[in-house]
Amino acid sequence: MKTAPTKSADEIVKVDIVSDVICPWCWLGAAYFHEATRQSGPTIDLTWRPYMLDPNVPREGVPYKDYMKAKFGEAGPGSRWTVMRQHLEEAGPNVGIAFNFSGIKMRPNTLNAHRLLRWAQGQGVANEMAERLFRAAFTDNVDVGDIDVLTRLADDVGLDRKLVKDLLKSDKDIDAVESERLYFQNLGITAVPTFIYNGQFIVQGAQPVETHLAAITRAAAIT
Repeated sequence: MKTAPTKSADEIVKVDIVSDVICPWCWLGAAYFHEATRQSGPTIDLTWRPYMLDPNVPREGVPYKDYMKAKFGEAGPGSRWTVMRQHLEEAGPNVGIAFNFSGIKMRPNTLNAHRLLRWAQGQGVANEMAERLFRAAFTDNVDVGDIDVLTRLADDVGLDRKLVKDLLKSDKDIDAVESERLYFQNLGITAVPTFIYNGQFIVQGAQPVETHLAAITRAAAIT
């Protein structure tokens, strides 16, 4: 029987994942990363960082099909979007992801989702919150820009439902999220997911488990 590597308290690898909850590649990439962390030795200190694929989407969101048509053109055999979608739908089940693109109705603005993820990070449940947001958007096909939806998702991971709803109705941490988003954008990050290892090097895109295992080993050696 294969046993998991023993984790040393002295081996801590810090990773920042810059992502957007409406990015399917981010969900797939995060799944590969988490599988690598389960197979690796060092303890991983993961922080979720905000990125918005399109910050110009109105706060109320826009119809998904109209948005994707404007961005990628008509969806048909061989089209860019069709090819990407097929790849994601084929790769997803291997890591427990069920993409349901045909059921998506709204393309949300994700500012509020990033605020929620920030609060979840403070409560130690960011990974659970991120997973719930991805699944809500791409499997359950609910609007992750809607305050009532976000409140329910927060409750799913154990956050205080009433407090979260009150905070979402306020301007709490809007400036903080925007400032953080712009900081990583100004670093030159223009594609997600981007994994920053120990603040020293990056792994970009939905890279396979083996890539992250190598990155974790490299990062642990230079901590």
